[in-house]
Amino acid sequence: MKEIRIGNTVEQCVERADYPPDRVKQILKDETVAVLGYGVQGRGQSLNMRDNGVKVIVGQRKGGKAYDLCLEDGWKPGVTLFDPEEAAAKGTIIQYLLSDAGQKDMWPKIKLHLTKGKALYFSHGFSIVFSDQTGVVPPNDIDVILCAPKGSGTTVRRLFLEGRGINSSFAIHQDATGRARERCLALGIAIGSGYLFETTFQKEVVSDLTGERGVLMGAIYGLWLAQYEVLREHGHSPSEAFNETVEEATQSLYPLIAEKGMDWMYANCSTTAQRGALDWFKAFRDASKPVFEKLYQSVASGEETKRVLDANSRPDYRQQLEKELKEIAESEMWQAGAQVRALRPERQ
Repeated sequence: MKEIRIGNTVEQCVERADYPPDRVKQILKDETVAVLGYGVQGRGQSLNMRDNGVKVIVGQRKGGKAYDLCLEDGWKPGVTLFDPEEAAAKGTIIQYLLSDAGQKDMWPKIKLHLTKGKALYFSHGFSIVFSDQTGVVPPNDIDVILCAPKGSGTTVRRLFLEGRGINSSFAIHQDATGRARERCLALGIAIGSGYLFETTFQKEVVSDLTGERGVLMGAIYGLWLAQYEVLREHGHSPSEAFNETVEEATQSLYPLIAEKGMDWMYANCSTTAQRGALDWFKAFRDASKPVFEKLYQSVASGEETKRVLDANSRPDYRQQLEKELKEIAESEMWQAGAQVRALRPERQ
């Protein structure tokens, strides 16, 4: 256990060294972990647990790309691969890793198999926190826990294979057995976490939804697009606009921030770049902070949850999503990006 002190705030973080392989196996030796859903998180987490010696089964309907991927990854029908309901019946820990809309739809069938002493595991607080919209209310005699990797399931798996680990949060919503925390932390390490910090289901979902819509995906793309369009409108070429907007950020500057922080990145840029960044960052903060506050309130009120559930429940959702993603892929900015990425030295 490591103590992190920032100002007057003290946090206790659980490190991988606190839960070595033998301890994880001892805690989970009598458990069968049923992973429901084989999307990016379900796949990454289940494969990592399997490689860590945990008894894992997967619940995925036959037919479709996800089921075919299960077979490619070595899950055996009738042995380690079952329909979701059968997997839930067999599992002592149910990892509920369907999409948020999928969790709502599947819940009436899954809750029948949540018998006394089992654990229900989430990687997102969405269904529990907004149970008034999802209907997901677990029985009182089971553990309800959360491990939320701070990255996609693809990254969870990649870092695990590289011998590293992803940062994850964890939370205990309900401890019916007295072992909820131990189960949760053992699973957190087994899925590939390097360290875990404690939160609540409420804080996890609000911070996660805010971050996804904000600097992680929505805001950063909006900023990139605005700068790209301004450069193009003033006569800069697509290649120049993309390189100055995205390529330099992702390939040069962001890795420096990840390595040692923003101040170190500034110190390793030209004095002209330093001066410009220091002069302009407050203007961008002041312009965007009201938008972030509006976003936060939309998330906290449940408005964003309602929008997600409504959109994902439409029969044409998949077709509309593919249309929106196609528009991005075919935009000039990302056509330029494809050309620039193909010219990176490692591709030659």
